[in-house]
Amino acid sequence: MMGFFDRNRDELAAKGFDESRLPPGQYLTDRFPVLHVGDVPTYKPGEWSLTIDGLVDEPFTLSLDELRALPATEIKTDIHCVTKWSKFDMVWAGVRVRDLFERAKISNNATHVMGHAEYGYTANVPLADLMRDDSLVVYQYEGEDIEPIHGGPVRLLVPQLYFWKSPKWLRRLELCDADAPGFWEQNGYHMYGDPFLEQRFSED
Repeated sequence: MMGFFDRNRDELAAKGFDESRLPPGQYLTDRFPVLHVGDVPTYKPGEWSLTIDGLVDEPFTLSLDELRALPATEIKTDIHCVTKWSKFDMVWAGVRVRDLFERAKISNNATHVMGHAEYGYTANVPLADLMRDDSLVVYQYEGEDIEPIHGGPVRLLVPQLYFWKSPKWLRRLELCDADAPGFWEQNGYHMYGDPFLEQRFSED
């Protein structure tokens, strides 16, 4: 008898999708599941901000209005969650992380970034991954402001890695000269998290 994952993968071609887009161990969904640590934060007008600091020559902090005033990028991309769901062709808009880092004048010693979000949540990402064209600080999903349950007003988007590397309610990007575990990495998740290599846990 064919199991759920096998049936789901067999349905990809019928829906017109290339099977290679779905990483091993994942299933495709049309839903956008809600998963996070802690409560959903709320912000008063002007209360949210984003700081770029660490190994940079010119650290700075942006308000939401200032972030939205920067040149925007829109991408359509697939997302893969470590809990095994994938969602295709998600449309996001925001500012390239690379552009923010260029403004901050990052140090030549910087190799990694720690993303800091509300409630002390952190996620570590290699600097090289955040310098890609599709790594964004996003504030819109499908043409609308990102809902708070999905990380609004602003979240990080690193689509080539498992979705836990794209923290909701982003508040700070800290440039570092070494890798260090973030919240989930301290709890046994993989330090990198490549969906196509199934790097879910530290032993994978």
